[in-house]
Amino acid sequence: MTVVKMVAVDKDGTFLDDNKQYNRARFNACYQEMKQRGIKFVVASGNQYYQLKSFFPEIASEIAFVAENGAWIIDRDEELFCGEFSRQDIDAVLDTLHNGNYPELRYILCGRDSAYYFEGLDEKWLVKMRHYCHRLKAIRSLDEVAGDKLFKFALNLSDDYVEPLMADIERLHQGAAAATSSGHGSVDLIVPGNHKGHGLDLLGKRWGIKRSEILVFGDGGNDLEMLQQSGFSFAMANAPQKVKEAARFEAPSNNDEGVLQVIEQMLAGKPPFVI
Repeated sequence: MTVVKMVAVDKDGTFLDDNKQYNRARFNACYQEMKQRGIKFVVASGNQYYQLKSFFPEIASEIAFVAENGAWIIDRDEELFCGEFSRQDIDAVLDTLHNGNYPELRYILCGRDSAYYFEGLDEKWLVKMRHYCHRLKAIRSLDEVAGDKLFKFALNLSDDYVEPLMADIERLHQGAAAATSSGHGSVDLIVPGNHKGHGLDLLGKRWGIKRSEILVFGDGGNDLEMLQQSGFSFAMANAPQKVKEAARFEAPSNNDEGVLQVIEQMLAGKPPFVI
């Protein structure tokens, strides 16, 4: 008998292969078995909710999303949680980004209604970002988004400057903004505490599921909290060492359908999923 009651997957580099695809037939077989057993399925990603649900069109209204690295939690089309930066904190972070030494820095502001960029941003980068943000609008000033809740900065810069930027955010904005990286020059600034682990805790409380009953998969620094707190945490074989050290187990790589392999083992009641 399995002890798992919730399965939560990161998306890029974890559930998806390097071509941004997944084995839909194999997943559907796993999902239908999980659904029959009452095991909840959660997508936990740094990406925009509107993009995430496009990968699961048939079941998006049946599952939960811990989107924007935990800033926005949706359960079966119902909003469970939405974080928000204060305008004062947004202005302070923007001042740091504009005045710091971060060559080639590009960023967007993410909110509940849409993501936003200031006019004049590199169009080639925006083309890439539109793959991750299905709602992305140009603005001239923050006054144009006064009615939205802004809960994340999505940054991209040279890998050489990621650590200095994250250190500056911690030093200058402690308690107001927290930096997390998923690798490849990507850094998200989130409201402190509004991470993926917090999202899983909220869903677990709603569903009566303990941390020890959660199976999670991740490959990046933005997965650390949920890997550290969950009873069955798997880092992908393609994950960096610090992520593997945060997890209890290791799954095959994202290109080997590692998530689905482990889910099948869980459904079959193989170790370590037995009591």
